[in-house]
Amino acid sequence: MSDPATFRPATGRHPAGPRTPRRPRTTALLAAALTAVTALPACAAPAAPAHAAGARAAAPSLDGVWRTDGYGTLVTIKGRTLKTYETTAVSCLPGEVTGTRAGAPGADGTLRFTVPDSAPLTVAPAGADGARMAFADNAGHHTLHRAGALPGRCGARPAGDPRSVFDVFWQTYAENYPFFRAKGIDWNAVRDRYRPRITAKTTDAELFAVLRAMIEPLHDAHTRVVAGPDRWFAGKRPGTVLPTPEFTTRVDTAIAANLGPHTVQRPWAQGKLSYADLPGRIGYFRVTQFAGYTKKGDYAGDVAELDRALDAIFTKTRTQGPTTLHGLVLDLRVNGGGSDALGLRIASRLTDRPYLAYRKRARNDPADAQKFTAPEPVSVRPHRGPVYTGPLAVLTGRLTISAGEGLTQSLMGRSPAPTRIGENTQGVFSDVLGRALPNGWSFGLPNEEFLTADGRTFDGPGIPPAVRTPVFTEAELSARRDTALTRARELLGRGGA
Repeated sequence: MSDPATFRPATGRHPAGPRTPRRPRTTALLAAALTAVTALPACAAPAAPAHAAGARAAAPSLDGVWRTDGYGTLVTIKGRTLKTYETTAVSCLPGEVTGTRAGAPGADGTLRFTVPDSAPLTVAPAGADGARMAFADNAGHHTLHRAGALPGRCGARPAGDPRSVFDVFWQTYAENYPFFRAKGIDWNAVRDRYRPRITAKTTDAELFAVLRAMIEPLHDAHTRVVAGPDRWFAGKRPGTVLPTPEFTTRVDTAIAANLGPHTVQRPWAQGKLSYADLPGRIGYFRVTQFAGYTKKGDYAGDVAELDRALDAIFTKTRTQGPTTLHGLVLDLRVNGGGSDALGLRIASRLTDRPYLAYRKRARNDPADAQKFTAPEPVSVRPHRGPVYTGPLAVLTGRLTISAGEGLTQSLMGRSPAPTRIGENTQGVFSDVLGRALPNGWSFGLPNEEFLTADGRTFDGPGIPPAVRTPVFTEAELSARRDTALTRARELLGRGGA
């Protein structure tokens, strides 16, 4: 997701702070730069009145303590309040989600909660001892199982000494990070190397340096540690250069030069969305983020603003009859991520049939990084209104990050298939699992995989293009050249690839 011009850790849609909010899914360092420069005792629920024999039975109460599959989280529901707790084998800390129930339970017992600085969430019954928790701005859901009483240590004041902080940090990665084998990292060896350096006299600066050194070799843009607004670190793939305001200005200039001198780009969402009609009935749609579309920054506002833009772009004139577009360029080359749900809303305007976007799973065994939850299918469903089904070119690069990659992957099952042009995406797909440390610091890590229909994941190397071209290199920008865009227009001009 995103934030300010001086590179600070992004925290969802909101300015950096001591915690790393769970929603929406973004890349701390990269998204910050991109945003800156792109514009449980149970309490029975009241029974439904039985007006006649055979009336509907009362919905089950969801009050109690719940354990998630994966995610290392306990959820408590009591009356109108939902709270989360972040757990490992050595810790239980208050979580970042506190929800307040909105309205009465649904007919089936489903509860809806509002969450400060985040999208609303729902919890729905699923059998006698199960439930499903879903965040509005997220793809998929979390499976819940009833647990016993909340462990005593969840209510105790945690030890905040340096070694306790180290242990919670290391253990959380040990139980949740899925990619140690792929990254060639022996996490036990990392503990053995660094834990002896931590003592009761270790300073904050020394502790932060150790935590950073532990995760930096992962080269993972969804890893982070935040010790304050001016002391933080987030990973990135080698070779990734963070954008600056000067870089973005040069990118905008190169794009404009290659769109043509008389082309007008219409903006929405505080400049994060833009569209232009090009000669030859080719459309150009640029998306630089999937969050922060309004000054208020709430998810409902993001949805409304995105739909307003999509309604203006995908009109009957452009999608039906003799004036329909001959081709569409979707430019995601500088995209800092955000909400996967918003990306899926865009995909829904590009198909007239439902299809599989990806399958999502989370690591689900603290002792085995190769064991996951059952993959949950996430689908693209056609919009009820005008949709564009013609040739599509998707422009990507290493600054196509997180939810930008999710949209790219979700279009791979489209028919006709899009042509990807440019460079590999950044290679981070999971939601960021935000966590607290006992001393008040925060950190984050990925714990999920987004799988193709045949079980592949693009974490690490990213999604490759079908047509490889340079993307915003010094040579391209100096010459105001945009080879990827030029190539896309050539291919679409010939009827697609």
